Amino acid sequence: QVQLVESGGGLVQAGGSLRLSCAASKSIFSMGWYRQTPGKQRALVAAITSSGGTNYADSVKGRFTISRDNAQNTVYLQMNSLKPEDTAVYYCHAEDWDRRGYWGQGTQVTVSS
Repeated sequence: QVQLVESGGGLVQAGGSLRLSCAASKSIFSMGWYRQTPGKQRALVAAITSSGGTNYADSVKGRFTISRDNAQNTVYLQMNSLKPEDTAVYYCHAEDWDRRGYWGQGTQVTVSS
């Protein structure tokens, strides 16, 4: 079993920045961030493997950067140039080495116009 602890959400004005963090309780194969708004499915924002391979949603490319600290089993999402449409609950997701998936509790990001 893996526990994920998220932090860093909040309220920011459009054009501002936030940094999300997610710490896993043990070593993880891949980690990523998804987001969800009311009435919509949870969607991938960005993901990173243990070797550093990354994947981004088109809507955040050039604005968001995902990184990880393998020694701390922690993933970060640096969000710059935030837009009101980035407002959502952001969920950390992790896959362990057996490819089992785990979710964090979610953190609210609100971008005001």
